[in-house]
Amino acid sequence: MRLDNLRVIAAREYLARIRTKSFWIATVGLPLFMGAVLVLTALLLTRTTSAHRMVIVDTTGQIGERLVAELTESARLERLTEQIEEALPGAEAAALEEKLQGFVPILEAPAADLAEQRAGLDRRVLAGDIDAWLWISENGLAEDRVEYHAESVSNFVTQELLTRAASRIIRAFRLAEAGLDPDEIERLGRSVDLATLRVTEAGSREEQAATGVVLAYLLFFLLYFAILVYGQQVMLGVLEEKSSRIVEVIVATTRPVELMAGKLAGICCVALTQLVIWLGTLALLTLPQVVARMSWLDGRFEVPTLAPSLVVHFFAFFVLGFFLFSSFYGSVGAAFNNIQEAQQFTSIGAVFVVAPMLLFWMVLNDPDSTLSVVSSLIPVFTPLLMLLRLAVKAPPWWQVALGYVLTIGVTWGMIWVSARVYRVGILMYGKKPSLPEIWRWIRYA
Repeated sequence: MRLDNLRVIAAREYLARIRTKSFWIATVGLPLFMGAVLVLTALLLTRTTSAHRMVIVDTTGQIGERLVAELTESARLERLTEQIEEALPGAEAAALEEKLQGFVPILEAPAADLAEQRAGLDRRVLAGDIDAWLWISENGLAEDRVEYHAESVSNFVTQELLTRAASRIIRAFRLAEAGLDPDEIERLGRSVDLATLRVTEAGSREEQAATGVVLAYLLFFLLYFAILVYGQQVMLGVLEEKSSRIVEVIVATTRPVELMAGKLAGICCVALTQLVIWLGTLALLTLPQVVARMSWLDGRFEVPTLAPSLVVHFFAFFVLGFFLFSSFYGSVGAAFNNIQEAQQFTSIGAVFVVAPMLLFWMVLNDPDSTLSVVSSLIPVFTPLLMLLRLAVKAPPWWQVALGYVLTIGVTWGMIWVSARVYRVGILMYGKKPSLPEIWRWIRYA
């Protein structure tokens, strides 16, 4: 193999793609879009008022006044803040707490004609005078049910807060009726928080479980989409050159194997350029100085950090996964005549890319289980699943090393097979080749 030819082809593939508008739109547009979503969401939340005008009708005469006091007392904000943090994670909870105005409850006595009163409350909701009305009755309490009437019932956060407040008041009422002290029972029945600390060689450090999940999820699916998208680009590039007959001119001065290797190397560099920009943007946004200026986070959300070793593993597994699957896609593009024929065959390769997604949650939940270890050492699964294990909990060094060795061996074998298919298929036109014909190309090329 002549390295000069390979270098020229790789440079041509790299520059031809990196100079296109579509590349830069995707490369710069994705971080800008994600940043805009975060900023706009925070701004919208900080400008949203959550005052909920609500009429409360208590036909029992026991709950209504207490519920109004619960929703309007001075300690209301502290309790609602705790409930919001449970209902909404991170930045959304912080922003909502900052602007929370809570409920505006209006206690209304039951009328002589209850049916007419209910109809009148409906009319007030439709007219916009109130947002909702709450109906508390003896039958409802017996069935552990309180009626909430509103024009829209999709405000699940408001409903959750209201449900908890009503439940607390009704529970305290029932305990008092039974001769028990509600405050003492509430104190004894308080739930506890599970403080999660990650054990490392440098010592234990506190880390939210969600932080590790977010980081693992992000890296896993970034690698998944990169392998899938750029593998398809290799196939489409080969098909385009083959259909335009440009390849007949190129192979007059270079060997087909050099052409395939140069194309893979060039497109791999394009993908690496894009990933470096994306991960660089992520690293920049997670700097402590940047995070500290995000006032809506207010310290409630721990931003995941990227360890240098994990970044190295990410790029190493991407290169291996890229060459493993892209060599297959390149050989498919060379063997067939159009995209319709090729896509039927690429489903074989897609199975091995999609399969790790089915194991994602099992590996994430128990990265040291037999299933996790064995599946992460299957070479076609290793780039995705071994990276997932590394993001959650560093496996033994020998498992990582074995994963690299096995994947490198299988990748080399796939490149060798694909090169033989490419050598024959790139100049074959006409009918769609069968599997026995492709097997003959591999044996005799």
